[in-house]
Amino acid sequence: MKFSILFSLIFCVFSCQTTVINDDKDEKKALKRYDRPDASILRGVEIPEGASFFFSSGLVAPVLDESAEVNTGERYGDTYTQSVGILNRIKELLTDADLSMSDVVYLRVYLVPDKANNNEVDWSGWFKAYSEFFDNPKNPTKVARTTIAIHSLANPDLLIEVEAVAVYPE
Repeated sequence: MKFSILFSLIFCVFSCQTTVINDDKDEKKALKRYDRPDASILRGVEIPEGASFFFSSGLVAPVLDESAEVNTGERYGDTYTQSVGILNRIKELLTDADLSMSDVVYLRVYLVPDKANNNEVDWSGWFKAYSEFFDNPKNPTKVARTTIAIHSLANPDLLIEVEAVAVYPE
């Protein structure tokens, strides 16, 4: 008898619960970019629940001159040239994934000092290349971005490596 009362009580508790549907959660939110009008990058990006992401690996520049001597800067070019090569690789990769540069929400950039530039990091070379792909009339999209200088990359001829994160459009 005690068991049947306990079972009835448990059954009633679970079967009598009401389900509350939050209409706000049912509405699909759009991707939200937190702009910095005075800058070419965003303060942040809010991704809506349920969005699908695309992450690239760290990409490096294509070889420009196979015959150039290693560690001379001639094989891959300067920071600007490498940056353009990488951004074109990202563009191609995104196209393969049915995405475009306007779907990019975040970039992580690693820059290395250039021996041909007094061992200085060529920030302006990267910024110039970035402006040719983002925050311009052809692609007004701005992205959230981290750009850091590091000691070196695995290949001593490389001056930059870039990772991209994109979100599939709704």
